[in-house]
Amino acid sequence: MSFNILVAYDGSDLSRKAVEEAKKQVKLAEDAVLHIVTVISNGGPTVNVALARSFMNDLAEEARPAIESIREELEGAGVACKTDILMDYTFRNPASQLIDYAKENEIGLIVLGSRGLGGVGRFFLGSVSSQIVHQAECKVLVVK
Repeated sequence: MSFNILVAYDGSDLSRKAVEEAKKQVKLAEDAVLHIVTVISNGGPTVNVALARSFMNDLAEEARPAIESIREELEGAGVACKTDILMDYTFRNPASQLIDYAKENEIGLIVLGSRGLGGVGRFFLGSVSSQIVHQAECKVLVVK
């Protein structure tokens, strides 16, 4: 059975540092698989649901090349890697999506930046790290 490591990636410098730290953690575990995950969430109330979904889909398409590039880089270095973009239409804190993903994918370690305000868009709020630390059922490593 493999050891799964989740990296919360939003395009920020801190999330890139989280990827680098996760690469180190992968070397410490046999059969580790790195999951690079981005959460696209609705930025606030909207009158037009279809427009909001379209905007979120556009953000996801903008984010996709960055995480695919990271996947290719990691696989080139011999690291087993999966990528995913989670769409959150519920107005929840993106941490909820990451915690759910961690449970569903038997994640043993979550690595994330202490605060992420991404270059592609605002994917993670300041409270994401705190919520994950307090609610995740696995180990959490916060990178500063």
